[in-house]
Amino acid sequence: MQRKKIAILGAGSWGTALALTLAEKNHIIHMWTRNEKDINDLIKYKENKRYLAGFKLPDNVYYFTDIIDCIKNCEIIVLAVASQAIRSVLEKIKNSVDINQLFVNVSKGIEKGSLMRTSEIVYDYFPENHYVVLSGPSHAEEVSRKIPTTIVAASKNRWAAELVQDIFITPNLRVYTNPDVVGVEIGGSLKNVIALGAGICDGLGFGDNAKAALMTRGIREIARLGVAMGAYSSTFAGLTGIGDLIVTCTSMHSRNRRCGILLGQGHSLEEAVSSIGMVVEGVHTTSAAYKLSQKYNVEMPITAEIYKIIYEGYSARESVYSLMCRSKTHEIEEVIEQNISGW
Repeated sequence: MQRKKIAILGAGSWGTALALTLAEKNHIIHMWTRNEKDINDLIKYKENKRYLAGFKLPDNVYYFTDIIDCIKNCEIIVLAVASQAIRSVLEKIKNSVDINQLFVNVSKGIEKGSLMRTSEIVYDYFPENHYVVLSGPSHAEEVSRKIPTTIVAASKNRWAAELVQDIFITPNLRVYTNPDVVGVEIGGSLKNVIALGAGICDGLGFGDNAKAALMTRGIREIARLGVAMGAYSSTFAGLTGIGDLIVTCTSMHSRNRRCGILLGQGHSLEEAVSSIGMVVEGVHTTSAAYKLSQKYNVEMPITAEIYKIIYEGYSARESVYSLMCRSKTHEIEEVIEQNISGW
């Protein structure tokens, strides 16, 4: 396809992995971070030694600390910063974005204060621009090593989703399309909450049975909230639902699982997050998900217990006991899929 100029805002592990992938397809990549030392190291070593060591970036990747210069004349703007920083980044560029520039969001989270998904925040600033969320089970370390990976490009506009599919797809990175932006964003965000729970189970020394139960019931409550918010229930059976949940709950690449392990072992939240050394999206998303469950009157018992552990100081072991001793119920609740407009 035709060579594109693409701005990647955020030089963490996933932003760097995507820069590497897109540069190898001969696109021109502009990478931005506010951290001048990180930029200087990238220029000097052609490698992100802090977040994704061992992978040399090609010469068609350029580095910026000035965000306006970074996005200038770029056809695609990739949002690869932590979800809680999305608004501040958009605020910086609000007067410098052309209507023809397409946003691609690769962060996974819900804004803690407003309870807004990233698409809602972007449309607040840029209601006329196309928006695509790119999500799925995709550890940066494995994508950079060209291990087969599948993800989803979701947009309310089919042309935009298929354009992003064409830009990002490689023989090692397969991209599907989906019109369900709400479902893809909710699945990608809330799986981090359940991954914290999976880590807590590991930290407590529980086995495979407990983790399987947690993941299965976890996707159920994610889907329950998603459908209440207007998503397709079928999305949660796909890559950005159960797929992303599996990889995040079972892999040591997952910061959320590793954080949960430390919590289960008795470390404080501050100690656990500090030990990880990078953003643990699930911590903020747990608060947002808990408040969304109240807003939409959706029962989410696992999320509620993880919220209590993180924000109210509850014992992890007591929270597991609380879940196991809930009132008896059927496994399969009725889930009504709302009639939302697709393509």
